[in-house]
Amino acid sequence: MPISTYAISIGSNRPGRHGRPEAEVSAAIGALTGVVAVAPIIASAPIGPSIRRFANTAILVETKDDPPALLARLKAIERDFGRRRGRRWGARVIDLDIILWSGGSWGEAGLTVPHIGFRARGFVLDPLARIAADWRDPVTGLSVRQLAYRLRAVDQRASRP
Repeated sequence: MPISTYAISIGSNRPGRHGRPEAEVSAAIGALTGVVAVAPIIASAPIGPSIRRFANTAILVETKDDPPALLARLKAIERDFGRRRGRRWGARVIDLDIILWSGGSWGEAGLTVPHIGFRARGFVLDPLARIAADWRDPVTGLSVRQLAYRLRAVDQRASRP
């Protein structure tokens, strides 16, 4: 299989064996092979019932893995870090999601790429725009930079009185 590039979103809002959430994110990056770019770690507000702020980043990984094989590696890292399945949007020691794939779209075996919710998540788009601003979403044709700009514009309009 040829080498593919993936955009991976990483988040943590619960301390683990590596320390605070920022340390968990850094350790998760270190646990991955083929990392070619890393965005700065940002702090973001939680979504849903969790009350703890998240540490988030995005990375680019090059690998010969197809999407399901990479997903299996990511889930193994999550388990190794102590991630437990539970309440959606709850606190988590680490969360690793495939956002984009250089092969375009993937939609089988319980995996959808591009990630179904990434276009509405600033905590994904903002770091990703730092390392892959020109990467185009295969569904909309828009670049990551354009998606981030549109989301910020919507957020600004929503926050006006």
